[in-house]
Amino acid sequence: MEEREQLREWVVNSDNIVFFGGAGVSTESNIPDFRSVDGLYNQEYDYPPETILSHSFYKKNTKEFYRFYKKKMIFKEAKPNPAHLALAKLEQEGKLKAVVTQNIDGLHQMAGSKEVLELHGSVHRNFCTRCGRFYDADYILEAKEIPLCECGGIIKPDVVLYEEGLDYGIMQKAISYIAAADVLIIGGTSLTVYPAAGLIDYYRGKKLVLINKGITPMDRRADLVIAAPIGEVLGMFLE
Repeated sequence: MEEREQLREWVVNSDNIVFFGGAGVSTESNIPDFRSVDGLYNQEYDYPPETILSHSFYKKNTKEFYRFYKKKMIFKEAKPNPAHLALAKLEQEGKLKAVVTQNIDGLHQMAGSKEVLELHGSVHRNFCTRCGRFYDADYILEAKEIPLCECGGIIKPDVVLYEEGLDYGIMQKAISYIAAADVLIIGGTSLTVYPAAGLIDYYRGKKLVLINKGITPMDRRADLVIAAPIGEVLGMFLE
């Protein structure tokens, strides 16, 4: 428990914390990580998830893309878990400056976080590729096969697909928060997805915290490593 007490001390004494999170934050809200392929994909789809979620596949096989996307990427019933709630509370207390996330589920905002930098976009934002009109996730789910705008254009999720670049403005904002942070907490990510994982290199502080159930390539560089579920660890700040 020494590691957790060290984390508590750093958090209590800081007002410049940044959180960087990945799929492990969402899996505790019962949103599966599609990378941990369980064989179901192979039975139900002719292509691996990484292929289906690519820009070229979306363009060539839009109907099949949406069949997968609606079933495997949107989880309307998901609710924030203790990790989301704790981060929102730390922000409200003036301690946490920003959440930088690779997740697209919007659970940080649902928990009450305000400064959320979504590196890979959000399933809750969808735009007509012809006129730019906005549509929410419900419209996508209710659409038959390919969601179409009233103008006849195809609606595309505001989600960064494979082969697409990350939003430059969001990346720059994330870099500035991370570079200036006193404490950087990384949780629920294997730190293997680039360019997002490369953002950690901008941290120059001495309080790099890694909370992850598995080993990551950054463990040696971290000042504090806690091998435990993210919700369980951050949940102590809800007490």
